[in-house]
Amino acid sequence: MKHLYKITGMSCNGCRTNVENTLNNINGVLNATVDLKEEKATIEMESHIPIEKLQQEFLNAGLHYTISIDDPNEKNTPKVTVKPVDGNGVFYCPMHCEGNKTYNKMGDCPVCGMDLVEQPKLTEDSQYTCPMHPEVVKDSPGDCPVCGMDLVPTTPEKSAESKTYDRLLKKMKLSIAFALPVFIISMSMHLPSNPLPKLMPQVYWDWLQFILTLPIVFYTCWMFYERAWKSIITWNLNMFTLVGIGTGAAFLFSIIGLLFPAIFPDEFKSASGEVGLYFEATAVILTLVLLGQLLEARAHSQTSGAIKALLKLAPSQATLVSDGEDKIVSINSIKKGDLLRVKPGEKIPVDGVITEGASSIDESMITGEPIPVDKEESDKVSSGTINGTKSFIMKAEKVGAETLLAQIIQMVSDASRSRAPIQKLADTISKYFVPIVVIIAIITFIVWAYFGPNPALVYAFVNAVAVLIIACPCALGLATPMSVMVGVGKGAQNGILIKNAEALELMNKIDVLITDKTGTLTEGKPSVEKVYSVDNESTDLLGYIGSLNQNSEHPLAQAIVDYAKKNDSQFSTVKNFETYAGMGVVGTIDKENIALGNEKLMLKLDVTVSNTLKNEVLKEQRLGKTVSFIAINNTAVGYVSISDAIKKTSKQAVEHLIANGVEVIMLTGDNENTAKAVAKELNLTSFKASCLPEDKLEFIKKLQSEGKIVAMAGDGINDAPALAQANIGIAMGTGTDIAIESSEITLVKGDLKGIVKAKYLSHAVMKNIKQNLFFSFAYNILGVPIAAGLLYPFFGMLLSPIIAALAMSFSSVSVITNSLRLRSVKL
Repeated sequence: MKHLYKITGMSCNGCRTNVENTLNNINGVLNATVDLKEEKATIEMESHIPIEKLQQEFLNAGLHYTISIDDPNEKNTPKVTVKPVDGNGVFYCPMHCEGNKTYNKMGDCPVCGMDLVEQPKLTEDSQYTCPMHPEVVKDSPGDCPVCGMDLVPTTPEKSAESKTYDRLLKKMKLSIAFALPVFIISMSMHLPSNPLPKLMPQVYWDWLQFILTLPIVFYTCWMFYERAWKSIITWNLNMFTLVGIGTGAAFLFSIIGLLFPAIFPDEFKSASGEVGLYFEATAVILTLVLLGQLLEARAHSQTSGAIKALLKLAPSQATLVSDGEDKIVSINSIKKGDLLRVKPGEKIPVDGVITEGASSIDESMITGEPIPVDKEESDKVSSGTINGTKSFIMKAEKVGAETLLAQIIQMVSDASRSRAPIQKLADTISKYFVPIVVIIAIITFIVWAYFGPNPALVYAFVNAVAVLIIACPCALGLATPMSVMVGVGKGAQNGILIKNAEALELMNKIDVLITDKTGTLTEGKPSVEKVYSVDNESTDLLGYIGSLNQNSEHPLAQAIVDYAKKNDSQFSTVKNFETYAGMGVVGTIDKENIALGNEKLMLKLDVTVSNTLKNEVLKEQRLGKTVSFIAINNTAVGYVSISDAIKKTSKQAVEHLIANGVEVIMLTGDNENTAKAVAKELNLTSFKASCLPEDKLEFIKKLQSEGKIVAMAGDGINDAPALAQANIGIAMGTGTDIAIESSEITLVKGDLKGIVKAKYLSHAVMKNIKQNLFFSFAYNILGVPIAAGLLYPFFGMLLSPIIAALAMSFSSVSVITNSLRLRSVKL
């Protein structure tokens, strides 16, 4: 049997391949094919598989898509959203070995063996308890039913990262307690007058080392051997493969040397006939590897610090105004349309609009701009921002996951786990790294055994173990994702929301920035300057165009509607309303055919425009005004002139981008004269006027065919196709949701200065990644030969396996520490 399914959320062929492979691997599926363009999957099954089963398989594979039945015979089947559980309980590999795959419990990555990292919880579940009676737990604020005290928010449960750190710290303390005496016993043997044999024979000290090493091998560090074994049987060779082989060989050698010393050749024996044991190497190396894991666990918690800082912005409660009374409620109980009172110094609970009062709002936590913004009635406010010194009442418009803060947190979380193209280099090398190191270790043993000085076999064994221990593929694997995670978080704290790591990398390479005019270069708050009528009767015209634009979502339309209302114009019913993208709108009012738009619309509708009217319009356009013709029954009878101030930061941003080799081109649907005036004021590289959405799209395609890497900045619905086509789409956060959805980068403040910051951030992140990769490559290229004994013929120097373990443990930590430096970058 065959079924047709609708799958949404796929954005590329990689997504399609992941979905197709997941479906084909489900037991009972004979064949599954996925069409990316149609967003459909055709699945041939042995017997019917419930959609819930498909949901679970998607979840297990870490795929975040929406699946629904698309079969005409099964239209009543509900749509199922396929998402991982939000927040705590979702784990992923910090090296992204399997892309975006997530797991539902703590453990080790099946590929690289590293501890899985918990995805930060993206929402705060507020519960309240009594400080005197902790058994009282409620979902909302109130009084304790036992003693009457105010309930307080509960202390959040420790994150998995904290639990992992605590577990490793406990094991670390035990390892040190056992490893330190083993190290002291072993090192004392090299002293000129070793006091230990005077206390008891050396063989007893050897047995004591063995006993003290057992808890380290079989308890505190046993996980390393489990990971090593898993890596070998699955052939996902990694760092723990090398650690397991190296320390395992040293430990087994020492046990055999302790129990059966006679089987070893004389080269392995001291002058007293005892075999040299390596219990101290096993104990100390494992303890140092454990130390590296402990430091990584602490560092990982810092790399996701941006998300945690954003989460702290969300208040846990709000003041609800109901029936004239104020009531403290949980943030989770707020509904759209609720009236909320925000007192001085409080955090704004949800997104909404001020209905009464005014204040100044500190939006720096979202926009990165430190100067408070004055807000009054009808102005929008965002969740997480902080009220100033005045109180006001607001109406909730977006709650829960719909708020700007929630969307920022979600976007940062998703982007932090995406893979940058540059990571492919590290992935390719890591794939062959461990087998090459094992081969080098074998060659090292053979060369030292045949050509080394006496005792040659001892030198061969020790140096081969050092080679295995010092190599660290984890440093290579962590080089890119750590920088991306910190960089994306840094961007979010400065109002730059980056959808994926590829956009972060590409932003540093852009050659051309295409920018829209209205709402991008300009404030996006147009205001009507005047309505001109050829017969000096503008009142009726204002009523016509005000009525017509009530049906449009364009910023210019809203300006006309507001102006008409301000002038007490009478609104009429509009029939046959139609929008012409990039041209204007038409409709029928009182049996009159009304058209409002640019010259292209007039030509399309074959409207007669007098020369006198054209000259009047030309005068306005040369002043940088946006002018729309007003036509009644195919005759132009006037125009409306609209001004939109250029943003104060636009000129500075354009100059900075041009100075850094970026060509800035304005594509606007406005007329030639208005566009020319704006381009001249901003000193733009070039511009193109009277552009329809398809014109912008084709222009970007032309630039891309010339090998240019193009970024497109826009804010309107008309910009969505161009934003999607560009190598990097940059949406103004003040624009429409569809523009934001079509882009890779969103500037919360809607300011071109954000593009300058984004480019600088991209440069800083890429520089940091290259530093990490250089460090990782250089470390392994230098460390492995030194461990193999390269310096011995020239300087008589050999690298102890213990020193090699110390270096290996700190190599990954050094990469993470270098990545954390991005938090101090000034944008």
